[in-house]
Amino acid sequence: MKLIAGLGNPGTEYENTRHNVGFMVLDRLLRRFRISFKETRYRSPCVTGGVKGEKVTFIKPMLYMNLSGGPVNGVMGDSAVSPADLLVIHDDVDIPFGDVRYKVGGGHGGHNGLRSIIGETGSADFCRVRVGVGRPPEGVAVTDHVLGEFGPEDSDVLGESIDKAVKLVESRFLLMYGK
Repeated sequence: MKLIAGLGNPGTEYENTRHNVGFMVLDRLLRRFRISFKETRYRSPCVTGGVKGEKVTFIKPMLYMNLSGGPVNGVMGDSAVSPADLLVIHDDVDIPFGDVRYKVGGGHGGHNGLRSIIGETGSADFCRVRVGVGRPPEGVAVTDHVLGEFGPEDSDVLGESIDKAVKLVESRFLLMYGK
C-alpha cells in the first residue's frame, strides 16, 4: 500500500495559489488514473484505488497547510503505511518556477506542511515531489508569495510543471508497480 498526499489549503480563496500546487498535481493524477474521491477520512477527501495493479491511497488534507500532518498520519496508521511508502507533493520556493524535483527524506526546509507531517509521523524519511514556485520578488514576503495566485501569464509553465510532477510520480514513486 502506498499513500500519496497533495498539499494545499482548503477554500476557494486559495484555489489558484502557489501553495495549492500539491492539490493541483493530485487532481491531475486522479484524472490520469480515472479515480475520484469517494470518502472523507480525517475531514479530508480520500480514496484508495488500483494503480498499475497495486493499491494506492490518495489524500488531500483539507485542514490548513500547517495542520496537514494530522490527516496524513491518521491514514498512515489506519492503512499501515510506512514513511518509505508515503509521497508528499508540495510547492517549493527554493526551486525555480517550472522546475520539479523528486527527493527522498530531508528536512522541512521551512515548509509548514512538511513540518507538520514530520512532527505528526515522527519521520522525515518519506518521498517528495517538489514543485518549484520560485522565490518571491524583492520586498515580497514568502508567505505572501506562496499565498499569491498564479497569473494568466503563468498558465503554460504551470501546466507543464503539473505534467512533469505527474510523470515523476509515475516514473519514480510508482515505478515498481509497472513490473
